Amino acid sequence: MTAPQVVQEEIPGARRREQRGWYWYDWADSAFQTTVLTVFLGPYLTSVATTAAGGEDGFVAFLGLDLRPKAYFTALVTISVLLQIVIMPIVGALADHTGRKKQILGAFAYVGAAATLGFYLVSGGGYLLGGVLFLVANVTFGSARVVYDSFLPQISGAEERDAISSRGWGFGYLGGGLLLALNLVLYLSGAVEEGLAVRVSLASAGLWWGAFTLIPMLRLRNRRVPVHEATAARVAAGSVRQLGRTLMDLRRYPRTLLFLAAYLIYNDGVQTVIGFSATYADQELGLSQTHQIGAILMVQFIAVGGALGLAWIAARIGTKRTVLASLVVWTVVVAVAYFLQKGAAVQFYAIAFAIAIVMGGTQALSRSLYSLVIPPGREAEYFSLYQISDKGSAFLGSLVLTLALQLTDSYRTAIVSLIVFFVIGFVLLTVVNLPQAIREAGNEVPDHI
Repeated sequence: MTAPQVVQEEIPGARRREQRGWYWYDWADSAFQTTVLTVFLGPYLTSVATTAAGGEDGFVAFLGLDLRPKAYFTALVTISVLLQIVIMPIVGALADHTGRKKQILGAFAYVGAAATLGFYLVSGGGYLLGGVLFLVANVTFGSARVVYDSFLPQISGAEERDAISSRGWGFGYLGGGLLLALNLVLYLSGAVEEGLAVRVSLASAGLWWGAFTLIPMLRLRNRRVPVHEATAARVAAGSVRQLGRTLMDLRRYPRTLLFLAAYLIYNDGVQTVIGFSATYADQELGLSQTHQIGAILMVQFIAVGGALGLAWIAARIGTKRTVLASLVVWTVVVAVAYFLQKGAAVQFYAIAFAIAIVMGGTQALSRSLYSLVIPPGREAEYFSLYQISDKGSAFLGSLVLTLALQLTDSYRTAIVSLIVFFVIGFVLLTVVNLPQAIREAGNEVPDHI
């Protein structure tokens, strides 16, 4: 069963309308990234696990593992990514095979939103409920992103790809930052107890995610693929077989495979730093949650300009060079984070500012580059492989953190260990011949690559 070929059906004005609708999904699910993954859930689940363990020196049981409370959240991230490795490629193959990308995007988005809403029920020592809800939410979050990203090559041409991708990231930062600001007002107001304020904030991300997903559901459209006379079960089975073909097919695109390897490694570092920042500030630096939220809120709004600014730079010096420069900044940031003093809020804000400048551009430009080195008509399949390490789904990074915390009981050792991801990713990306990779995939080579 061969991969379906996408039939482009351009309607006057439809592309611009789709692009605007596409931006809104980033606005919708970025609430999960900021409020849940980056700020509240890590420290909150750590405290819930600590309560259940009877103190920091105790252990909690999860899926047959005995974990320190401080390693519980990173272990959950690792487990969720193992699930994603199995599920997301199948989701991508199914989306390409059936052509029902919009419906599949909506289904995963609303399951994830419902699970996120359920965090309101996690309190006391209910670490098991919190862990299960997180696994569901993070797996569906990543699966929905596979389908969302696969729309990018269909709604934009090669020359505008960097700009469209960067605008999506920028719009997402605005949405995630706005909800985080509202949650900050609630948290600082003192109107409700701290634990309740955290639970309300987590649940609000689910409501936000579900409500604003309605806009892309109304504006995005499916592309027609060849009709297959088959039951849903046979279509799913065909998608699983297609996954195997996708992995085998990567041998035909060695430069695409090399780019994917580079991305998976350096993005593991990016996502782990983002996801670990609140826990590091809380447990190692001793900063209040007010400082943590304030820094992350600052990052959200500065990152809007950072994403658009790096797209502007990429149009002038080249997309690959811009991404490589951003990886140098990431390396410096992680190295400096090791030396931050306890209680030094100003130092933490300075590090957060540096992250904000490069965070959106690194991700948006990488997504744009990848969309150029994958074969047309199989976008979701290939983006499933891409998404395994995207948006808080860092497998190797979270595994390294878990091992470092379990073996050394040191947050500083854990954070500095992430430098290796940026160094290796830089080296691999340097040797990728991107113009040749784009041509091999059958796509047009932009002037500013």
